[in-house]
Amino acid sequence: MKKTLSLLALFFTISTFAQQIGDDKLGSWHMYFGTNTISEKVSLHTEAQMRYYENGKNFNQLLLRTGINYHINPNAIATFGYGFIETDVTFEELGDLANLTEHRIFEQFILKNTVGQFKFEHRYRLEQRFISFTDRNETQNRARYRLQVTLPLTDIFFLNFYDEIFLNLQDNVYGQNRLYGALGLNVTENLSVQIGYLKNHFPTANFDRLQIGVFYNPDLRGVFKKKE
Repeated sequence: MKKTLSLLALFFTISTFAQQIGDDKLGSWHMYFGTNTISEKVSLHTEAQMRYYENGKNFNQLLLRTGINYHINPNAIATFGYGFIETDVTFEELGDLANLTEHRIFEQFILKNTVGQFKFEHRYRLEQRFISFTDRNETQNRARYRLQVTLPLTDIFFLNFYDEIFLNLQDNVYGQNRLYGALGLNVTENLSVQIGYLKNHFPTANFDRLQIGVFYNPDLRGVFKKKE
């Protein structure tokens, strides 16, 4: 318990020092993530997010993402996927631009390991971004790395933390950084919920976001199994 309290104290101390610029409203991200098992080695990733500048209002972004996962072993997963993103970027800190639409292809590799009670996950992702502005189209490339740590408290409750950095592969290298902490609840073996706080730091803006995430990982092998 002392380790848990120390982690929480460290996280919120970092967050407090980061709150110097950007939007003074507490926004919210409402999220669904799914890993849908269809065979011993293959699963489908499904994801939907609605993001708001204020809690539940003032639309910021719609994100839909899917992909196919190949489970090399229980601790190594490779993914190829596609994302659709619709963004309202008229908010003053990000510039006076019209809504933009983005189609995104991504390649991802996840490594997992455990140290004591702590579960670590390293996520490496490359993205090819095809962005449509009102006056032009652009192709951009980006690399992302996320270190996630999960600490079980009981069979039902757990803590989840991560830090993720975004690096542009053109122009200015630094894109953004996301620092996150949450309390999680295992509802069933395949269903969990997380309620947490995200500090999203851009070069010219800094946002505080409440996150509500639902994680549903059904086993669909029976559906895809051929009838004898």
